[in-house]
Amino acid sequence: MNPIIKVIIPAYNEQDSIGHVLKDIPKLVKEVIVVSNGSTDRTEEIAFEGGATVLKEERKGYGYACLKGMDYIASSKDSTDIVVFLDGDYSDYPEQLTEIIGPIIENDYDMVIGARDKRFRESGSMTTPQIFGNWLATTLMKLFFGAQFTDLGPFRAIKYKSLLALEMEDKTYGWTVEMQLKVIKRKMKYIEVPVKYRNRIGVSKVSGTVKGAIFAGVKILSWIFKYSFK
Repeated sequence: MNPIIKVIIPAYNEQDSIGHVLKDIPKLVKEVIVVSNGSTDRTEEIAFEGGATVLKEERKGYGYACLKGMDYIASSKDSTDIVVFLDGDYSDYPEQLTEIIGPIIENDYDMVIGARDKRFRESGSMTTPQIFGNWLATTLMKLFFGAQFTDLGPFRAIKYKSLLALEMEDKTYGWTVEMQLKVIKRKMKYIEVPVKYRNRIGVSKVSGTVKGAIFAGVKILSWIFKYSFK
């Protein structure tokens, strides 16, 4: 039996990119949920026209948007086997979703991270603060927890039952690292899959601003140190 796969896409003012993202998502996906995180442009309209379920979350924050999508899935009548998280800026290659979910279906992994491998990364697609932040976070996770992560990439898949077991709570930039830390702590089975990465359409709301980059860095490090002393 084929697994039921649902995709959650947090989106804030991604009218120029969301249509491309939706078009490239493989047809095996049961439902795509676009969570508009206070968008003021045509993101919601274009997402709806592209066949997505569109939700609104006015509280700003990546985690808020992801939690909104999870609440929706929990309230749905049909079942869910795998949840995929994907950004709405078209920096990832949605067609690689089949590669992301592969280890879950074939080898019973709980979570798969799409690692933005330098070999397949378009020049300029990740800023210097992003690259350093990823290196620092994954190095600390290896040092403190013996983790084998190389990236905090947002393109990821996880068994729905495993996702629920994590009891996710971060509302903003700490969402990705919280998930990875909790997977380690709960001794779940995880793996990374190298993925391509290109320059996003539009300006990043996190790495594109000094304030966003600093806040994200603080949140990520706070989660790591919080768990290192538990």
